[in-house]
Amino acid sequence: MNQNLICLFAVAFFGIFSATAQQDYPTNAEVAQRLQQMASSGNAKLISLTKTEGGQDIWALRIGKGDLDNKPAIAITGGVEGYHVLSVELALHVANRLLKDHSELLETTTFYVFPNMSPDAYSQYFSNIKYERRGNTVKIDHDRDGRLSEDGYEDLNKDGFISKFRVESPLGDYVPHEKDSRVLVKAENEGKSTNRYRMFSEGIDNDKDEKYNEDPEEGIAFNKSLTYKFPAFEPYAGDYPVSQKESRALLDYLFERWNIFAFVTFSPANNLSAPLSFNKSDAEKRIVSSMLEKDVEINKMVSEIYNETIPHKAYNQENQGTGGDYFQWAYFHFGRLSFSTPGWWVPEVKAEIKDSTMVEENKDIKEVKDTPETNFLSWAQKEDLKDIFIPWQEVNHPDFPNQKVEVGGIKPFVMINPPYRMVDSIAENHTNFIVKLAEIQPKLEFHNLKTEKLSGGLTRITVDLFNNSPLPTHSELGVRSRWLQKLQVTVNKEKKDLLAGNTIKLLDKLGAYEKETLSWIVKGGGTANIKVGAPHTGYVTINVKL
Repeated sequence: MNQNLICLFAVAFFGIFSATAQQDYPTNAEVAQRLQQMASSGNAKLISLTKTEGGQDIWALRIGKGDLDNKPAIAITGGVEGYHVLSVELALHVANRLLKDHSELLETTTFYVFPNMSPDAYSQYFSNIKYERRGNTVKIDHDRDGRLSEDGYEDLNKDGFISKFRVESPLGDYVPHEKDSRVLVKAENEGKSTNRYRMFSEGIDNDKDEKYNEDPEEGIAFNKSLTYKFPAFEPYAGDYPVSQKESRALLDYLFERWNIFAFVTFSPANNLSAPLSFNKSDAEKRIVSSMLEKDVEINKMVSEIYNETIPHKAYNQENQGTGGDYFQWAYFHFGRLSFSTPGWWVPEVKAEIKDSTMVEENKDIKEVKDTPETNFLSWAQKEDLKDIFIPWQEVNHPDFPNQKVEVGGIKPFVMINPPYRMVDSIAENHTNFIVKLAEIQPKLEFHNLKTEKLSGGLTRITVDLFNNSPLPTHSELGVRSRWLQKLQVTVNKEKKDLLAGNTIKLLDKLGAYEKETLSWIVKGGGTANIKVGAPHTGYVTINVKL
């Protein structure tokens, strides 16, 4: 072939490749395609748990080798909030890295990956009108006025985004932030001469109740519809817990997975960079509403591992769970260790102090505090990010005739989802964290086996069962739970041959690096096979010659 033709072919080929390389978060169709590619690896199996009202699959990817149901497992979940598109990409990236780079770990640990629990809401990111959606496509009367979806969003400035609108008014309770006038903050009523505004979600008051967008064309939010602290009568929660096909299908699937010892959820909630605190009074209530004391200590230990693994630190990240969410359900109602992280935060941007004399002269002046919005805008400027703010633009609004109305604000999605170019390194760090969590999973071992011959053809067997892990075999709440199996000790001897000890014995738990001494007196010869474990700890066996 002519050399020039070869060069042209190569340029065309690589041009096509680069043009089709992923530049943004994946669509639902692209998510399915990537999962199917992973499932073809031989160490993963993909199933659809159900389809949503909008016709989207709820995927479950099981990763591992060998007897997957009888060794410790970690459940990794993304998309519990539809607007948190990063979480879906992180779940996909982590699954792919586990398959490609951590083959040895798949011998000892099973992973269940649920990449997107809100595919209906997630699809709004790719819509012609973008807004941070939570609900699926089920028809719901959110404001309970007997009419469906009569007060949704309107794109007043026709820019393809639903943001905010502000109305200039002396009765307004918002004022421009002193550091960045693009951002409005609650007024402190200090009598400063500045413009005041009322602020609303972008739209029109279609039902004339003086509320905006309180009944949009979206249904139930997965992350607000589960059983723990179910927020009854609130929008997006539904009439009763677990009312949707996707939540029911997931929980049915999980309740059959006895081997899960921990959850890692990518969601706005966070108990990893900042662990939960122990509240004695809440922990002692009949309906427990505080993580129990020993589990708080575990949370602190795992949080330290997380903060050592993840380089960037959280800024103003105080969400440690909300009513009806998945992360808290996994702990309080499923009894497992449950960890959640947004995966990424806008880093804190500290003002540079260039003149110490100026600081000294103005030390009595009140410091202007950043808000999450002003901090984000400072960070975006530092990173040279474009197209993240909609400049305030005056529009005619039918609800505010003869008043100055402006539409604008920070674009949806950008404060919780980083630019896609950052995702790979974020995913690598979180894969490393999940690998470390798997490496400290409960690990049962036998030590110090002794056989003593007694008179009358009897043998005393003594052995230490040891949990060689900084994690206990059961969470403290899991010990109380009826849905976390106890450790089962079995000996393959007939009862008539066991003069002391039982053929089956149950142990509540083994703490971190704790041992339990087991002993039997056996009649006769041959061998005795001892097996100990539970699905979420794995099993160990030892053969004893009598």
